[in-house]
Amino acid sequence: MTAPHTYTLRQALAAELVGTAFLLIAVVGSGIAAERLSNGIVGLALLANALATAGALFALIVTLGPVSGAHMNPVVTLAAVFMSGFARRKAVAYIAAQIVGAILGVWVAHVMFELPILEVSTHVRTGVGQWTAEVVATVGLLGVVLGCRRYETPTTAGAVAAYIGGAYWFTASTSFANPAVTIARSLTDTFAGIRPADAPGFIVAQVAALVLVLLLGRRQNASLC
Repeated sequence: MTAPHTYTLRQALAAELVGTAFLLIAVVGSGIAAERLSNGIVGLALLANALATAGALFALIVTLGPVSGAHMNPVVTLAAVFMSGFARRKAVAYIAAQIVGAILGVWVAHVMFELPILEVSTHVRTGVGQWTAEVVATVGLLGVVLGCRRYETPTTAGAVAAYIGGAYWFTASTSFANPAVTIARSLTDTFAGIRPADAPGFIVAQVAALVLVLLLGRRQNASLC
């Protein structure tokens, strides 16, 4: 039997950067293609966007999970710090890699579809409904990730991909649920974009969801003692 490979921090950070970049290429690229090909049918474009994102997410988690854990999301990394003993210094590096990777992914998508590399979104996404949706989306995502810790990577990948694909439709915000994704999507004036002025509200909602999950987790642990 072959011994499991031990990956270095540099390799893990590269996986987080590349993985988050490909996630944004999928989100933004499929959004551009869907909008161009759907003849103005927004629901059809959203369906294509959701399916492409879920498919890419599954593949990325299965591929990169053994290398870095395939967090690709600052709130997932922070949840790992507080609930699984993930090193804080390592978490800072992970989050930086995720944000840089997300922005690079948007730029690559722009190049592929012959758009200006540098853009600022004008898509309005704000209000109590949108913020509530982001809390719901992020709580659900963290619940799936934490609940799947006992399973092998493919099971987790399938659960996360299925959840995100569904949450595109059952949340008013189309389930960003990721601060790095939110920052990067403020830099594309395409189907997937969000105005920079609206991004902080989404990020606050995502962090609030993380705090809620941590509080619920502590209460549950305390009740088991």
